[in-house]
Amino acid sequence: MLTFASAATETHGVPVDDARLLADTLVTAELWGHASHGMLRLPWYLDRIATGATAAVAAPEVISDNGAVTVIDGHDGLGQVLTDQAVYEGVERARAHGISAVAVRNSGHFGTAAYFTRKAAEMGCVAILATNASPAMAPWGGKDKRIGTNPWSIAAPAGRYGIAVMDIANTAVARGKIYHAKERGELIPEGWAADADGVPTTDPRRAIEGLILPMAGHKGYAISFMFDVLAGVLTGSAFGSQVVGPYQPTGRSGAGHLLLCIDIRAMADPADFEQRMQALVEETKSTPTAPGAGEIFVPGEPEIRTAERLSRQGVTVVDDTWASLARISRSTGVPLPATRSQLNPMSKELSA
Repeated sequence: MLTFASAATETHGVPVDDARLLADTLVTAELWGHASHGMLRLPWYLDRIATGATAAVAAPEVISDNGAVTVIDGHDGLGQVLTDQAVYEGVERARAHGISAVAVRNSGHFGTAAYFTRKAAEMGCVAILATNASPAMAPWGGKDKRIGTNPWSIAAPAGRYGIAVMDIANTAVARGKIYHAKERGELIPEGWAADADGVPTTDPRRAIEGLILPMAGHKGYAISFMFDVLAGVLTGSAFGSQVVGPYQPTGRSGAGHLLLCIDIRAMADPADFEQRMQALVEETKSTPTAPGAGEIFVPGEPEIRTAERLSRQGVTVVDDTWASLARISRSTGVPLPATRSQLNPMSKELSA
């Protein structure tokens, strides 16, 4: 499926390497067990390229460069491509200055934030990535959508434990999980969303038209608001209700991102840092489990466990997603795999 997604994207005028990157982010999300950010999104991205809402060929422009801090205008390019470039800029600048900040304005949705912070961590940095998104939640006490899920991720090398990484939205659940429930024909849990009238609902279709509830009540709203300050207002990009989501085929996205990279060598000996990280992981995982609980996991570990399993078994997409991919196949002439098992275990290397 990696080959299919890449080839289908190329037919829309996206350069080979960029198409491969987009496809890899989608397949990686599937491997991590996050189908909400996987292949169901390919039609969204291609529709936006087809309408011109997203530029097929990214043309990032450096607006300001102060050494450790730079601002890049993405000119409506694919969010994955722009953010990947931001990672390499951020790591290079952190190595030169100890710490860096890369702001990206006028970008698009980039998929899973952990895909990018992991890269920076693998290159010896602690990375923090924030982005904004189209309105999904109401301000605390309100009933209209004004604030995005505004996800963020933090990643750090953890020695023999690979990469410790957190990637969360500030809502009770990422919006993509509601779309995935709709495609599966399933109800969503109580506490995830409300309908357009603000009444709690378990119907994903009504939830998509309505509100996603903030995590931790008013705290989730406050965090999301402040990440819009960092990713939208500070970067000079769109913010609040101005941001357009990837599931809408038209309209400039205006998404903004802020990437912070800290070169571990600027603060500590990398070997000592890894030992300290390993000690933290081991202390955490050795915690006695509560009744009914199994193993203690640290952030990022469930995804790697899932990827190890699915890289052997393959991943099967749901009916609605498969139908969408079949439509892409017919319109582009790119053949689909023979079955809905979307990942040949040998087709993609797994990096912990």
